[in-house]
Amino acid sequence: MFRPINCLMMGAAVVIGEIIALGGLPEFYEAFLGASTAIFLMAGTMAINDYYDLEIDRINRPEKPLPSGVIKPPHAIILGFIACGLGLVAAASLNASSLLIALLALSLMLYYNTRGKRTGLLGNVIVSICIGLPFIYGGSAVGKVTFTLLLFSLISFTANLGREVTKGIVDVEGDRVGGVKTVAVQYGPKFASKIASTFYLTAVILSFVPLFFGLVGRRYIPLVLVSDIGFIVSTFSLLRRYSREDAERIKNMVLIWMSLGLLAFLAGSL
Repeated sequence: MFRPINCLMMGAAVVIGEIIALGGLPEFYEAFLGASTAIFLMAGTMAINDYYDLEIDRINRPEKPLPSGVIKPPHAIILGFIACGLGLVAAASLNASSLLIALLALSLMLYYNTRGKRTGLLGNVIVSICIGLPFIYGGSAVGKVTFTLLLFSLISFTANLGREVTKGIVDVEGDRVGGVKTVAVQYGPKFASKIASTFYLTAVILSFVPLFFGLVGRRYIPLVLVSDIGFIVSTFSLLRRYSREDAERIKNMVLIWMSLGLLAFLAGSL
């Protein structure tokens, strides 16, 4: 329900954003509060998402805590709002701009959970904006938002947009029943695989821009190359096979490539 891997990635992205902005290590309280904001907001909004997606998950993900009966829906939403509250407290403990960004992210995700998901691609865009925000939030936490952070946010946004479209292929059956207008529901898995692949390849192209502008060091190159090769392999694999099982596998692999991208951002900025 809380998606621990996703939460940790969001927390790490904030700390990496702080390191990139400063060109060195942040103070402990800046790293702790920044990461806590992202982790708690991510965990909270994911729990709330599961509450609103209960009927869809009975079809797509019956093993999840809510549809399987492990956690009761009222408990999930209470835990979700408690986690979100803790995230906002952490943000407010940093500075006003950090709190504003946290409120923006929370507002976007609450809109997505209650209404935005059913809009399909717009919902995918909303989620991906929130995935790109941690870098900017990290810069804000230490009082320095740079062009490099904006660029890394754009790369993350684009890669995650491809992953969200891929998830639509995985969840097409339940989404169709739930009235969620994903690309896969409206135009079919084959077309959705092409759209997702376009975003993946765009992210690969964008990953070379920091090198072109001299914004990163040489240590960026090996990690980003492995990540890019992974994205390219996943792209062509998805174009060849776009069944639910294949899309599920690729969606999980893309999370690995995105994690390597995070490490590349960090290595290139030290």
